Formats: sequence, structure tokens, C-alpha cells
Amino acid sequence: METKIKIVDKNQIDENIINEAGNLLKEGRLVAFPTETVYGLGADALQEDAAERIYEAKGRPADNPLIVHIADYEDLRTIAVNIPAETDMLAAHFWPGPLTMIFEKSGIVPYGTTGGLDTVAVRMPENPVAQALIRAAGGFVSAPSANASGRPSPTSARHVLEDLGGRIDMVLDGGDVDIGLESTILDITVIPPMILRPGAVTAEMLEEVIGPVSMDETLMSADGEQPPKAPGMKYRHYAPNAKLVIVEGDLREEILAIRQLAYAADRKGHPVGIIATSETLPFYKYGVVKNVGTRENEKTIARGLYRVLREFDEENIDIIYSESFAAQGIGEAIMNRLEKAAGHLHISAAEIVKLQKYRRVTFVSGTDSARGPMAAELLRNCDLVQEYVINSRGMVVLFPEPANQKAEAIMKSAQMTLEDHSSHQFDEENIQEDTLILTIDESQKEKILSEYGDSGNVFTINEFVGDNTEIPDPYGKPLTAYGECFEVLNRLITKLAVKLNSLTEEEK
Repeated sequence: METKIKIVDKNQIDENIINEAGNLLKEGRLVAFPTETVYGLGADALQEDAAERIYEAKGRPADNPLIVHIADYEDLRTIAVNIPAETDMLAAHFWPGPLTMIFEKSGIVPYGTTGGLDTVAVRMPENPVAQALIRAAGGFVSAPSANASGRPSPTSARHVLEDLGGRIDMVLDGGDVDIGLESTILDITVIPPMILRPGAVTAEMLEEVIGPVSMDETLMSADGEQPPKAPGMKYRHYAPNAKLVIVEGDLREEILAIRQLAYAADRKGHPVGIIATSETLPFYKYGVVKNVGTRENEKTIARGLYRVLREFDEENIDIIYSESFAAQGIGEAIMNRLEKAAGHLHISAAEIVKLQKYRRVTFVSGTDSARGPMAAELLRNCDLVQEYVINSRGMVVLFPEPANQKAEAIMKSAQMTLEDHSSHQFDEENIQEDTLILTIDESQKEKILSEYGDSGNVFTINEFVGDNTEIPDPYGKPLTAYGECFEVLNRLITKLAVKLNSLTEEEK
């Protein structure tokens, strides 16, 4: 089957295209179209055969009900009976929009559309293209997300074609969607009304209109034997090809844990992906890092989530680590989708973080121009089990200056470089609980202890590795003296790497 692609502008709708798509739906065919949430795969909701075609095209289980989309509120009474009184208030506030309500179905709605249930899920989308298509198709369009079952939902026409190209008759390309997560599903056949799937319409928003609502407690947890009350939520959804794991803790712990996990994977040659935010993006050095949005506006995260999950499918990724998000407001919907995509796989950030005593190694010399920078660069080039932030500082630095030219020449001869080095003064900010401070000689250690006190993390390099070999000071001497200094430092730093790696194994 050839899938036709028609570009539509929601601000200037081409009626000829809409009528063509509407006629296809009337014939029992399938048309994907944009809504404000995600792209939907439309069929005539009142044709049993059309529902079967949706299940076949998506590979969707037949007990997973389809949402019926309407464009006019009065049409609700054609497909639903015993409509609760609060429906008018909910519709006045949230229709058209990202809210699906569950009602008792009328006899006109086939069981193929409702997954065999006596209830029907109904939504009135806000997107003008969706509204025009529904009216052109006769007023009732069943439309799950337009993706292969289990895959991340489509937020662009390109995503639809990736999954369903050649399986459906037409795609109306209306550009990227606005929200990016499926609608909130609210069951109003029960008292109090129950949220069966969180979305952009939050519990707080609903309660402002109709009072208390409950939440299906199975939505955020894989524990227990109780199945979700929405049949579709029992299936794995939204999943990328790679294994997805949510790293949980406070944000700092999550960043540190993901950094370590990504470093360990990279060290073993395993490609790894990271779902980060605008605020945390700069902290990640290893792996394929993708920005899902900003924590200052979680709507951007909702909009970017499925896009990012699909982008990882285009990368050679074995495993994806994601930060977690606050399970309140739209963050609840974000976490629900992440949980489903990850199959409820979690890692405790605190458990990862506690495995590493030191996270930074700072070498301290006199002027931070030769021996300290050389030691730092040597350690950066060692095979370390854990990731460390490695730098150097000086006890007497009047202004930033580049590394000593002779030190740089020696490092280049060893295929290393100090080209980007700039000297920095050691100060109190360099003394942190997770920082190992290693001085080049005893005098720097004594000065740090006398000025800042004993943090328990300050040692000479010799003391820490258990080697009394003196580190020569080559300042003002020929190039050969810098070479001799390099040889001593190289031997000591090799021992240091072994010591750091052994500390990691002991902590495990």
C-alpha cells in the first residue's frame, strides 16, 4: 500500500485535502492526523471493520480500547448514555483539549472500538486539522496514537511514517504537536472520578472544577498483582529499542550516578545514551547525551520526550539512562511515560554514588605551571575504573598563565599536552569532602593544613601511594631536568591509578 502524505496548515486548512481524508475514513480506511497531544491514527469509530484495521496496522492488542474523537459537544450524546452531571463542567473547562472522559457507551458504538467494554472513551481535540477531519468523516473518529504498538508515540508526521508507512492510506502532516504526551484519561463512571492515565490536564486542575478525584495507584508502580484499570496501560508502551533505565535520587546524585555509569560503559566500549535537561547537559562528558527540555518549564520536557526516545533508535545505543522528574503536575505524566518505556527499571543514584569515595583529584604545586599540571595530565591518561574530575592548583599564583614551555615539550614527546592549561590559585573552595588533594611536596601540604585545617583528604603524592621517591623541581634547569621530573611523576601517577582503582574495588 502506498501511504499518501498531505501537508496541511492548521491556520489555513485546505478543504479539498480534508474532504479527501474524510472520504477515506468513511470508506473504512485509515488516516493519521495531528492533534495537540500526539498524532492519531484515525478510523470511523462506528465501523467494526475499521477498528480491526487499526489493530492490524499498529499490531495493537484487541482488548486495548480506542478513544473516540468528536468535534462537537452535542455529538457526545450519540455515543454515550447516563452521562454524569459534572461532564458539562469538565467539558466547559477542558474541551476541546487534552482530556479523555470515559462514559457508558450507547448501542451505536461497536465493541471493536471499545475493546469489548461497555464503556467508551471520548475526547474533543483542540487542533483545527483534527476538528475539520472529524467533521468531514461524519463526526466520530476512533484514534489511538499513530505508531506501532509499544513504540514511542509520534509527535511529527515523520514518526508516523517510520512506523506505519505502507500500512495506512494517508498521513496529514500538520507539523510538530504542541503537548507531546497523550491526553489525560478520566473515568467518570465511578465515584470519585478516577484518573486512569495522567496527562497535561492534571489532578489539581480537575479538582478545581469538580472536587476530589482519585488516581489509579498501579500507574507509577510495577509492584503488586493488581492490573491497571485502563486495559491499555498494562502493556509496555513508548519504548525505544535500547534498554531504558531511570536513575532516581536527588538531582545532584542522579548526575553523579549517570556520569559514573556512562564513564564505565564508555570504558568498556559499550555505547550509552543519556536523557538530560538544559540545566544538566553541561555536566555529562561521556555517552550520547540528548536534551529533553528545561526543568524550568516541564511542558518542554513533555514535548521532547518521545522525540528523544525515537532519536536514540537512530544511534547505536545499548542502554539509555534517564534522570527522573518530580511526579507532580505534568511531571506525573512524564514519569508515567518514562516508567512504561523503561518497564519500571530503576537504579538508586545513592547506591551508585556511595561506591566512590573521591570524585575529584586536585594536584597542588607552587605556581601551578609545571609539576602539578604534568601530574594531572598523566592521571587523565590512566585507565581508571571510576571517573574523576582531575585538575591542578598552585599555592602562589598571582595571575593565570600557561604551562611552562619545557614541561609542555616533555608532555608532547609523550603524546600528551598541557596546551589548554592555565594556572589557578588554590583556595578554600578546592577543599571538598569528595576531593582528594595531592601535593607535590611536604611544604604545600603543611601550608594547606595550617591555613585551612585538616579535612582528612590532604596528602603528598608520595605519602598517598607509599613511595618516598623525591619529585625533583626542574624550574630554571635544562630540558633534561623536566624529562627526569616526568619519569618520576609517571611512576608515581601509575601507582596512584592502581591505588584509586583498588579503593573502588574495596568500596564495592
